[in-house]
Amino acid sequence: MDIRIGIFNSPREIGFETSQPASEIEEAVAAALAAQTGYLNLKDDKGKVYIIPTVGLAYVEIGSEKSRHVGFVA
Repeated sequence: MDIRIGIFNSPREIGFETSQPASEIEEAVAAALAAQTGYLNLKDDKGKVYIIPTVGLAYVEIGSEKSRHVGFVA
């Protein structure tokens, strides 16, 4: 699953792949925006943890769960 996160006033976005299903990502984003904690906490496939302040959160794009093909497809 590809995740792309846009940050206000930043020309770059955060992009990573995770094995979490889309429903879990959506719930985590909704909970972070509704809670008083002020941050979104996500983990990628390699074990890296991303902590993003919800104040600067512009958008969260959740990709498809299908894996991409690498190389030529016959």
